[in-house]
Amino acid sequence: MSHTAHIPSHRKPRQRASKSALRAGVAGGVLSTIAVAGAAGPAQAEPVTQTIEMPTITSGLSTAVAASAQATQQVALDLETQAHEDAAAESAAKKAKKAKAEAVRKAEAEKKAEAAAKARAEAEAKERAERASRTAERTTLSAPSSSSSGNSASSSAPSSSSNATGSAAAIVAFAKAQVGDAYISGGTGPNAWDCSGLVQAAYRTAGIDLPRVSQSQSTAGTQVSLDNLQPGDILYWGGAGSAYHVAIYVGGGEFVGAQNSSTGTVQRSMDYDRPSGAVRVL
Repeated sequence: MSHTAHIPSHRKPRQRASKSALRAGVAGGVLSTIAVAGAAGPAQAEPVTQTIEMPTITSGLSTAVAASAQATQQVALDLETQAHEDAAAESAAKKAKKAKAEAVRKAEAEKKAEAAAKARAEAEAKERAERASRTAERTTLSAPSSSSSGNSASSSAPSSSSNATGSAAAIVAFAKAQVGDAYISGGTGPNAWDCSGLVQAAYRTAGIDLPRVSQSQSTAGTQVSLDNLQPGDILYWGGAGSAYHVAIYVGGGEFVGAQNSSTGTVQRSMDYDRPSGAVRVL
C-alpha cells in the first residue's frame, strides 16, 4: 500500500461544490432581476411580422403611358400634316401671284406693241399721202414751167437737186439713198441713223469730216438764209450752236433727215417742219 493511501483526494471537492453553488446563485439572481424588471417595466411591443400587400398599379400605368404616347404621336402627325398643307398652300399662292403678274406684264407688252404698230401704220400712211401730194404738186408745177421761159420764177425758188454737182451731188445722192432706213438714237448706219449721224456720213462720201453732234454741225460752216439754199446745205432746228436736229437740203424745197423712231429716215417738204436756219459747208 502506498504511503499516501490514507490521505484524502487533492481535488478539494468542497471548493468545487462552493463554486457550483455560487454560479447557480448568480444565475438565479440574474433571472430574478430580469423577472422583476419585466414585471416592473412597461410592456415591450412585439415586432410586426405581418406582410401588407400593396395594390398592383403597373398594369394600368403601362396602358395609360401607351395611350399617351399614341396620342402624342398622333398630334405630331397632325401638326406635320398641317405644316405640309400650309406650305403647299403658300407655294400655290406664290405661283398664282407670279402667274398673274406675268399675265399682266404680257398683256401690257402686247398692248404697247399694238399701240406702236398702230402708230407706225398711221405714220406710214401719212408719209405715203405726203409723198403722193408732193408728187402731184411737182407734176402741176412742171407743166407751166415747160411752156414758158420761167427764168424769173426759177431764180426765186431754191435750187433743185438736179442742179447739184460735184460734192453736193454726192451728198444729196447718199442722203436720198437712205430714205426708209430706221432711226436709232446714236445710230451711224449703215441701215439705222440718228439725224447728225446721217449728215456726218453723207458729207464723208464727199471727203468732208463733220463734227458728230447737231450742236456742232449747226456752226460747221457759213450761216445762209433759208431763201438762198443750195443742195447739200445743212438745215438745223433750234439755235446755231444749240441745235437739237439737223437734216440735208436736197433741193426743190425739200430735205432728207433721220427724224424719229416712228418715221425713220424721210424726205419731206420744208413747209412740213420749217427749220430755224442753215449752214453751208461746201
